[in-house]
Order: sequence, then structure tokens, then C-alpha cells
Amino acid sequence: MRKLRKPKRPKRPELRIPPTVRKLRTVRKPRTVRKPRTFSLLPRSRRGQRRAVQAAMLGCVLALAPATWMHAVADSRIRTVADVPARDVAVVFGAGLWKGRPTPYLAHRLDAAAELYRTGKVKVVLVSGDNSRVEYDEPDAMRAYLTERGVPDGRIVSDYAGFDTWDSCVRAKKIFGVDRAVLVTQGFHIKRAIALCDEAGVESYGVGVAEPHDATWYYGGAREMFAAGKAALDVAFEPDPRFLGQQEQGVTEALASAAT
Repeated sequence: MRKLRKPKRPKRPELRIPPTVRKLRTVRKPRTVRKPRTFSLLPRSRRGQRRAVQAAMLGCVLALAPATWMHAVADSRIRTVADVPARDVAVVFGAGLWKGRPTPYLAHRLDAAAELYRTGKVKVVLVSGDNSRVEYDEPDAMRAYLTERGVPDGRIVSDYAGFDTWDSCVRAKKIFGVDRAVLVTQGFHIKRAIALCDEAGVESYGVGVAEPHDATWYYGGAREMFAAGKAALDVAFEPDPRFLGQQEQGVTEALASAAT
């Protein structure tokens, strides 16, 4: 039998949509608004946050460690002019000049040293300061101030290279042969001075000169927070002073004259 073919369906006429209609039929997707990125100091993960907190705690411990060390070393050795044990030598640290004369803070240190000499607590005063420039001479200004207050010139020894506390302590031991001393400085500085001199080999007590709590006092206290870190580095690495030089007999000769 002959197969019957299915009749072909007529092609549907192509429907052409005018451009204006096509634009109406297209659905525009709403624009996604991106949220602004927020900056966070802490990591997003809990593990990262835990590590960040641990790092912050470690930083605080390291920052407080130098101050804790200074307190442990020096707290029991701070005295007043009246009750400090007698020693042969007093070391006075420089604290700046104003028009060639000691600043008020340095003058107060020198007043305490003069009182130590008058009361027989010390026999010789070692003044340690900066003389790195010809026009700036702390030790000579300190000497002149002390002689005006009754300390004999022969009982005063000058260290012209005491550029900072560590240098003064090391030079007192290595250059001038001081083994024991009374250190004279302000209260916010005395603990660092005792700790550094102890590390340099100078067994010392300290007289902390009291000062009114003015702007200079607060500045000095804030500065000590950073200076404590440098002191810890000085103790750890024990650098040589900026200028060491040869041994001097100034302290020995002054003590010999005091004994006669």
C-alpha cells in the first residue's frame, strides 16, 4: 500500500515587533547597591581576633617590663637628704642650662648635693653633664653653682661627657673609679638612674628631689616611659658611652684631699 504523507503545516508568518514595543517588553533588573566596605582593626575570624588580642596583651607586657624592672631594683634605695646612707661620692646628673646658668630643675639637684656635703653625707661631688659644644658647658656651670653655695672647688669633679644617664653611670665607674655613690636627680628620674648605675657596677642610693607637679614635671614623667625602654636596651647590650677616654684621678685626688 502506498503511504500517505502528512500535509506540511504552513509556516507561521514571522512576527516583527516594532522597536518601541521591544523596549517596553524588556524588564530592567534593579541595580544592586554595594554596601560600603567597613574597615576593622580586628580580623573577621575568631582565630584571628584571638591572636590579635594575644599580641596586644604581649605588647602591653613588653611595654611595662622595663618600668617593672626599674621599680624592683630601685624602690628600696630611694631616700631623702636626711636619711640617705653616707657615701664618699655624690653624682649629680645634668639637666640643662638657661643663659649659661642651671635650669631650675638642675639647680634643685645641686641644692640637694650641697646639702649632702654640708651635712657630711658625701665628701666629693661628681657633676656629670654635656659639654659637646664650646658654648654649652653643663659641668662648669654646675661647679660654679656649687661653689657659690659653699662646696669647695677641690671637692668638685667634672665629667664633661655625661651625655645621658647610661654614659654618666658607666663613666663614673670606668673613668673615675666610683664604686658606691649617692645619686641626685628628680623623683621621676631617680629609679632609672639607680637601675642603670647598678648595672654599670656602681652600688648606689638615690635622693629624689621633689618638684611641684607643673608642666615640666608631667613632661618629665611622660618622657620616662619611653626612656625606660632605652634603659632596658642599654642593660641588654651594654654599649660603650659616646666618649669613654682614659681613666682620670679626679675623684681619687679629691677624696685624698678630704682625708687630710
